[in-house]
Amino acid sequence: MMKMEKYSTDNLVQSVKEDLFSASADVYSYMSSCAYDTAWLAMIPDPRQPHRPKFPGCLDWILANQNGDAGFWVDQDHLYLHHQSVHLNLPSLDSLTATLACMLALKKWDVGSHNVHKGLRFLEANMDRLLIMQQLHGPPPEWFSIIFPGMLELAQALGLEVYPHSPASLEALKNVFDQRETILQGIKRSSIPGPHPLLAMYLEALPAGYKNLPEECILGHQSEDGSLFQSPSATAYAFMATGNDKCMSYLEALVQRCGHGVPSVYPVDEDMIRLCMVDHLSSLGCAEHFAAEIGSVMERAYSNWVAQQGRVPGMNNVTRRMYEDSLVFRLLRMHGYRVSPSRFCWFIHDDQMLSNIEENHGFFKGAMYSVYKSAHLTFSGEDELDKARTFSRKILEKGLLCCDPEDGAAYFNDLQIEILHELKLPWLARMDHIEHRKYIERSQSGYGLWIGKTSSIRLSCFSHKIIRQLAQRNFTARQSIYNAELEEMKRWSKDVGFANIGFGRENTAYCYYATAVGSCLPLLTDLRKIISKCSVLVTVADDFFDEKGSADELRDLTKAVQRWEGEGLSGHSKVIFDVLDGLVNDLVLGSSCQQGPNYMKKILQGIWSETFESWLKEAEWSRKRHAPPINEYLRVGAVSIAIQAMILPACFVIGPVLPWNSARYSKSIQLLMVTTRLLNDIQSYQKELEAGKLNMVMLYMRENPKADIKDSVAYITEILDEKKKELLELTLMNDGNDPPKEWKKIYLTTLKAFQMFFNSSNAFDSPTALLEDMSFAFYDPLVLHDAPETSRVLSESLKFPSELKNSKTRNPRKATLMKFQKDVIGPGRIPSPSENKKSSKQFSIGGRVHYPRRSSSYLVTSVMPRHAAGIVFSM
Repeated sequence: MMKMEKYSTDNLVQSVKEDLFSASADVYSYMSSCAYDTAWLAMIPDPRQPHRPKFPGCLDWILANQNGDAGFWVDQDHLYLHHQSVHLNLPSLDSLTATLACMLALKKWDVGSHNVHKGLRFLEANMDRLLIMQQLHGPPPEWFSIIFPGMLELAQALGLEVYPHSPASLEALKNVFDQRETILQGIKRSSIPGPHPLLAMYLEALPAGYKNLPEECILGHQSEDGSLFQSPSATAYAFMATGNDKCMSYLEALVQRCGHGVPSVYPVDEDMIRLCMVDHLSSLGCAEHFAAEIGSVMERAYSNWVAQQGRVPGMNNVTRRMYEDSLVFRLLRMHGYRVSPSRFCWFIHDDQMLSNIEENHGFFKGAMYSVYKSAHLTFSGEDELDKARTFSRKILEKGLLCCDPEDGAAYFNDLQIEILHELKLPWLARMDHIEHRKYIERSQSGYGLWIGKTSSIRLSCFSHKIIRQLAQRNFTARQSIYNAELEEMKRWSKDVGFANIGFGRENTAYCYYATAVGSCLPLLTDLRKIISKCSVLVTVADDFFDEKGSADELRDLTKAVQRWEGEGLSGHSKVIFDVLDGLVNDLVLGSSCQQGPNYMKKILQGIWSETFESWLKEAEWSRKRHAPPINEYLRVGAVSIAIQAMILPACFVIGPVLPWNSARYSKSIQLLMVTTRLLNDIQSYQKELEAGKLNMVMLYMRENPKADIKDSVAYITEILDEKKKELLELTLMNDGNDPPKEWKKIYLTTLKAFQMFFNSSNAFDSPTALLEDMSFAFYDPLVLHDAPETSRVLSESLKFPSELKNSKTRNPRKATLMKFQKDVIGPGRIPSPSENKKSSKQFSIGGRVHYPRRSSSYLVTSVMPRHAAGIVFSM
């Protein structure tokens, strides 16, 4: 078999199609085996032979899947802490809970004593550092605060000495126990009627006092498939506590379907996994290679969506339903299907649910992350989706405020990293080509499916080397093409006399950058060049009217464009007209317009003539210090932004030249013209005021004397947001013929480019604002490693949003813990037993006094068997 490096792109694509989309593809093979859940199945006694395990194959899996060198167990895709672990060399927090559970299973059946010994050595060598490092950067995840203390207590009950010894780690451990108590007390105070869902979800790890629940409470959240929240571990414990036949049927079906290394969630919707494939391939920038396959998946998803209209999610799967429904909604809407957000926004109208989410925000992070991403695609009039966006952002920010914005991000798990990236920039301001690169670097361990008890499931097949190589090759190929085209554009600008024209902004590179990287569309080279050249021409001509040309020169140039005759022009006016004339002639010659070349030339001349007239009108206003009414300003300003002149020539090349009717422009292009004008005005009013020009911001203040700059910007932003929603609907939806589908894609790319340029400042007028991103897009090679890439992700993706920095309350224990790490542990060093003996400081956890030099003796209440099979632990 040939080496992977020698595969052609076509071979890579075919391999991925067979692996992911063929009828024989097994979606469960994509899900990683979970050591923690497998251990709980291994603990179940056989009801007929209680001295033997019901699932001996799960026990064998544990014996065979311990990390041989380090001695821990963990899901294969969660081996190390994301990013920062590359030089810390620490396992993830998951390794603590998984290792404890596997040791419990082996101890339960008195097998694998060597494996247990290695596990104890791992915990002794790493628990201190893991707990301390987590403590440095805020409280641990909520799931860890429930599961980890429970595993420690159960291990202690079986005689395993697993408690840490150092003062700092005991302090960190105390905080974990305290957080568990806070969570449990919050559950007690909850207004949710009946047994709280979280008690059933984490049943196996609850303190003894919470496990002695009546059988009807334990099974109160049992699903039709027999599981508790599709959780193998919780269902395993529920069977051991109740002997429920439906629980056992579920567990037997699980092992039969997935083998002896079980996933952390079962069952999963196989159609949902295929949608995750679509999401993953799109995020990697590879979707263009799988158009037919993706189309089939989306058609099936829409059919399922329609068939499930009116379904009401039950309390036993609400977070998962929120996550999955919002994910399906986002993908369907991105692919042109008209679907309603009410399927997942129902919680906005449920005060009790809103309160539950706020009280237990850590357990809803995955769902709120998916809701927030979906809310980027809000259309006009979708108030509930607007509210869902505001609420979900608040929940996501709440989960980050406990972390240190200076260095806490380096310790974030994968979901927190994705949340940070999502909050950093609006979706419309992100350039697809750069987003693909960042995602390729962030997702080298696979696709994150943020459901389940730990909100962290990896679809491992997606990290396959073939898919990674395809993504890398696809990005590198685009980068090479863009690089060559940019150099060609620079030569063109120099040849026509723009590069050294001597005034204004020479923004050839910026114009091409926005055209090329704004969208992953497989635009033809000629289209990128057309839009880029028109954009450069607009920039130069606009600057000529704003700052260089005399009144006579501007009138003469405008008249020359109106009659399309450059005779009599000279200097800069002649250069501009000649470039314009050459561009139009090239477009006409290369066009296949059905109405003939003269018709297309007339259309293009009309567009450019109207644009030059608008520039002349604004120049006259500026010279006369005239402040037009807002309506007149917008009528002229929507034309002077020149979007129609930049992109319609390219649209005419790829699609039909629409009749030049009395309305001049379609609704969608009119919306795009107004939207880009307002985006420009909000970020450029200071510059234009200094140049003697008035834009929308200043005109609003003139017509509303009591308003200040903040009021004016807020008013315009409100209008702008509504216009963007209307435009987004027109560009995404496939219904109607206004405009052609191919044009809509260019419209969306243009909107994203302007949102990028004017998102929070006027980046277009800054000579340096985009240089780093341009280098990232065009020049810096994409190199993938076995370990996650750190440099770019840490410098870009993990920057905290400024509003989070400003509202951060720092961890008061950080200085003490940092000093302990430096003075006692040192970089990568664990205190020796002799060092531990030097301290006599006492720590209290859960009312029990601990001495650092001794083994902890945390008392665990005896748990007696309640079923013939027996709960695992009894003293």
